[in-house]
Formats: sequence, structure tokens, C-alpha cells
Amino acid sequence: MLNKIKRILIGKPLKSYELQGQKLNKLKALAILSSDALSSVAYGPEQILTALAVLGVIAFWYSLPIAVGVLILLSVLILSYRQIIHSYPQGGGAYMVAKENLGTNFGLIAGGSLLIDYILTVAVSVSAGTDAITSAFPELYPYNVLISIIIVIIITILNLRGLTESATVLAYPVYLFVIALAFLILFGFYHVLTGHIPESTHASIGTPVMGISLFILLKAFSSGCSALTGVEAISNAIPSFKEPSAKNAARTLTLMGCILGALFTGIVILAYLYGVTPSASQTVLSQLGAEVFGRNGFYFFIQGTTALILILAANTGFSAFPLLAFNLAKDKFLPRPFTTRGDRLGYSNGILTLGVASIILIVLFGGNTGNLIPLYAVGVFIPFSLSQTGMIVKWVRQRPKGWLTKLAINLSGALICYLILIIFFVTKFEKVWISLIFLPVILAIFHRIHKHYNAVGEQLRLDVSKKLRDIDMKENIVIVPISGITTVVEQSILYAKSLSDNVIAVYIGFSQEAIEQMEKEWEAWDTGVRLVTIHSLYRSILRPLSKFIDTIKYKTESSQARITVVMPQFYTKKWWEGLLHNQSGTLIRAYLVRTKDIALTTIPYRFKK
Repeated sequence: MLNKIKRILIGKPLKSYELQGQKLNKLKALAILSSDALSSVAYGPEQILTALAVLGVIAFWYSLPIAVGVLILLSVLILSYRQIIHSYPQGGGAYMVAKENLGTNFGLIAGGSLLIDYILTVAVSVSAGTDAITSAFPELYPYNVLISIIIVIIITILNLRGLTESATVLAYPVYLFVIALAFLILFGFYHVLTGHIPESTHASIGTPVMGISLFILLKAFSSGCSALTGVEAISNAIPSFKEPSAKNAARTLTLMGCILGALFTGIVILAYLYGVTPSASQTVLSQLGAEVFGRNGFYFFIQGTTALILILAANTGFSAFPLLAFNLAKDKFLPRPFTTRGDRLGYSNGILTLGVASIILIVLFGGNTGNLIPLYAVGVFIPFSLSQTGMIVKWVRQRPKGWLTKLAINLSGALICYLILIIFFVTKFEKVWISLIFLPVILAIFHRIHKHYNAVGEQLRLDVSKKLRDIDMKENIVIVPISGITTVVEQSILYAKSLSDNVIAVYIGFSQEAIEQMEKEWEAWDTGVRLVTIHSLYRSILRPLSKFIDTIKYKTESSQARITVVMPQFYTKKWWEGLLHNQSGTLIRAYLVRTKDIALTTIPYRFKK
């Protein structure tokens, strides 16, 4: 039943050689990997206005020069990440750049920040998309968290179906959003040029503002930089592109930058010209749509596509998180299961982990996008800063042709990114301080996992110069715990005798009467196998059996005899019937596997009715 449900949800398994068919062309990649960056147009301009709102609407004209600063940083990041794509075509983005040029710890900080960032990508995108839905339908506002959780589950299932299939489905809403905003901007400017809005709706550029300070302007600038989240995703997912992957990724990144810059600029200017103010119950885009078109069909089209892209922006996280987790796992800093492809050739363990983590985050923050965005932006700008610094070190060390120009690009980006990080921690410390705890903890976890894998590798490493055929086989003592004389015990004894002539059956009784009865039945059965009986005063099976095994090991230590425990175990025909029986065999196996250096074999007996 479970397998049938799985097939319905994620489809039939794909063969390994079908992997090439799961690669993305530029149009699909633009939709699935740029949706996060493009969707930030829906809340980036609003974040600028929210920061300026403390001074009143008269200060909103400052959003224009702040937008120019954001566009300059966007240009620098696009140029920089194009260089990263061509320098590191295997993918990995900031993690690979920082690890190679700055050292492992800096690489892990970048990688850990990106992992958190992608979890936040899903949480922020879905939360913001839900906000767009409830802006159009206020009666749904009390169900924000529930709606967000359902959406994450749906997107997770879509991604488990495979990258190409999810990209095909999700590309349409992304391009519809771009078209909708393009129409909004064009018609908005048309109304401005034809005098359909009064000039009194906004303050003139250069109007003096009481209380304005560099602190507030920098806070607004850093808030507006949240529109740049997701720019790095393409550099992390280069292996997902069709060949030539690096060239296609670089072109997709450039196209994404142009679209993002145009939409962001248009929305900021329109919001200023129309005098839109941030509202807790209605987004800036919702207000602009209502002002330009009225609350008609096109307004709801804008809201619908906005909600869809904000929701589907989570796909950027689902596309990049599994690949980054793969790179970290390949380097032994994350569990090995992250390197395994699922039925649909995607890294399904990474996808599922991201889905569960983002749901937890949405619940913890109550689906409040405003609370998540500052932490989200910090998670982006830490790897931004480290990747820029890593590329600076790379150009200074290698000095390829034209390295001074490349150095200037990365140096400019690094200075701006570090400045933004400082601004975030100074102006929004109460919302981002938790990152100062997360990163050291994640770094410690990475190193602990790496230490474990190194220890395992050291212990499993074999000297093949010592030929296996030259190694003497030691005596094998086989112990068979029994609870009575049954068919499954018979099978276990016969199997044990095939392994060794030294077989010991062990019966643990809770009373002398039970032990005496067992000894009589065993003698009558005439198995040719020695029976050892143990009286358990405290009705425990584990402790007496464990002590017996230790005794055998101690007595045979000089001969280096090998000990094998053969466990009889029956299995019911239906799963629920197993609940009607005690699971002592399962508990004994689990205990012995974890505590004893012995071989353990299970002899199953399956009931037919």
C-alpha cells in the first residue's frame, strides 16, 4: 500500500542512465533557480519603505537613491558570480570558493550559512506567498501557518518527482509573474505620464526630512538588499544545467540579473510616485495593483502570480540545498545519505530534510515573514562576503590574464557585502543574533561528523599485502538463545551445527521449575547440542545472556575463538499481529549489536496464516 502511494506521489523510478534527461535548459533553469531572486521584488522594495516609515511618508523619496545602491551591488554580484561559475564549474558556489582559497573552516561557515539560507528561502518564500494570498482574501489570515505548511508539503512532493518535471510545472508561474509585473510597471508609468495621479501623493526629491540619519539610511539600504537573496543559487547548481553547463549557467545568471534589476527599479519608482505606504494587512504590490488597475481581474491576476512565485521561490532552495548538501557530504562534513540519489535521480534525502526543516521554522516563527527576512539576509550575505574574499585571494595568488579587473570587481563586492553585514548586526541585532549561535554549532557538527568518518576510515582500512588465504581460521563458538522447543528453534540449531561443532544452546528461566522442565524436554529431544540453563532472579534476559557471552569470551581469549550468536525469530503474516507478541528477540539483537564484538545471525520463520 505504501509503495503504491509513493508511486502515485513521486512517479515510477528512473534508470541511472536517464540522468542526462534530468538536466535543465536555460529557460527552465531561469524559472527554477531564479524564482527566489525574482520573487524578492515582492518584498525587497517594501522592506526599504518599512525602514524609512519611522520618519513618515516624506522620507520615502530616499528609496530612490537607496535603490540605485542596491542595483550597483546587484551588478557587482552578477559579475562576480559569473567569474565563480567559470572558475568552479563543478558547482558548490561560495562553499567551494571559500574552502579552496580561505581554508576549510571558512568554507564550512559559507556552506553552513547557505544551508540555513536555503531553509530560510523556503520558509520566507512560502510565508510571503501566503501573505499575498491573505492580502487578497483577508478571511484566510488566521490560517497563515497551516496554509504555509500545506504548500511546503506540496512543493516537497513536486521536487521528489525530479528536477525536470518540477521545472516544467513551475516555469509557467514564474514567467507569468514577470509578465504581470511588466504590465503593472508599464501601465503605472503610463498613468503617471498622463497625469492620472496627483503630485501631492509623494514628497519631491530632495525634500528635507527631520530626524534623517546615516543610521536609518544604512538600515533601509541593508533591508533593500534582501532583494538580492537567491543570486548565488545558480553558481551552486551548475551540474543541473545541460552542457556546456558553465556557459549556460553564466548566461542564465546574466539574464536573471537584468530581469531582477528592471523589476526592482520599476516597483521602487512606482511605489514612490504613487505614495504607497507599508501596511500590515496589505503588501506594497497589492496596493500598487489596486491603484493602477483597481480591484478587478488584472489586480487578482497580479496577486495570484505574486503569490505563486513567492511560493515557488522555495524551489530555488529545493534545487540548490540538495546539491550543496551533496558537496558537504562528499567531503565528509554531512551524513553520507545526502550523496544518494532517489528513485527519480534527485538527492531525495536533501529534499526531505529541507522540507521538514522549513516547516519547523515556519511554525517557530508563526509564519511571520518580517521576522524571518533579516535572518534570511544575513544567511545570504555571509557566503556573499566569503566568496568575494575567496576570489580576491585566488586572483592575487594566480594572477591570470586580466586579473586586476577581476580583482576590482570582487574587491568592490567584498567591501559592500561586509558593510551590509555590519549594518545588519548593528541595526537589527535583536533579529539576527541567533546566527551567532547557529554558525558555531553547525561548524562543530560538521567537524564532529568529519572526525567520525575519518575514525571509521582508519579502522576499516585494510592492509591488502597480507593475503586473505594466509590467515588462519579460528574456532567458531555458536551460541543459540532459546525460549522453548519450537520449529524456529529447530531451524536455528540445525543452522548453528552447520557453522561449527561447538554449539551451545542457552535457556534463561525465571524459576527453578521452568529450568528443570526445559532440561527434561531438551534431553528427550536429543539434539546433540549442549544446553546451558541460567536462573534469572530479576526476570531479565539481557543481563544473564550478556554475562554468559562475556564469560565465554574470557575463557577462549587465549585461543582467539570467534563467537557467533544465532537468534531465532518468527514473523507474523500481518504487521498488526506482531503487536500481539513480545519483541524480546528484537531487543536482544539491538543490545548485542551495540555492545558486543560478536557475529550475529537471525534465523527467520514466517507464519503462513
